[in-house]
Amino acid sequence: MEKLKVKIVNKSPNPLPSYGTPQSAGMDLRAWLEEPVTLQPLERALIHTGVYVELPVGYECQIRPRSGLALKRGLTVLNTPGTIDADYRGEVGVIIVNLGNEPQTIENGERICQMVVAAHSVVEWEPVQELADSERGAGGFGHTGVK
Repeated sequence: MEKLKVKIVNKSPNPLPSYGTPQSAGMDLRAWLEEPVTLQPLERALIHTGVYVELPVGYECQIRPRSGLALKRGLTVLNTPGTIDADYRGEVGVIIVNLGNEPQTIENGERICQMVVAAHSVVEWEPVQELADSERGAGGFGHTGVK
């Protein structure tokens, strides 16, 4: 697999974002905190990472939840997926929400989300009066049933 070089500044003492396994799509990103942050049920907070990236033009970085945190502790990324654009140079911050029933504490260095770097297209709209027919047509939410 071809590797994409991306410039990164890490102001935290934590390791760079990294893949958990050789075939992982997402890299684990860690919290950079002066002190632990406790989230009450339904509370959210912006968690710092100390990480800044310079993505190549035509790429984005998606911030996604970690499934283990969601299942075991009810912690997830609120604006999923969060998008880091190629022209953004600020710190990567992660909005974490506690959807569980118990308070949850996030510690410095804890893996809080996944980062996925992906190519994207730039759209040029072509205004038309009609769209081509398809098998699905205008069928929307739940139109295929539940079973």
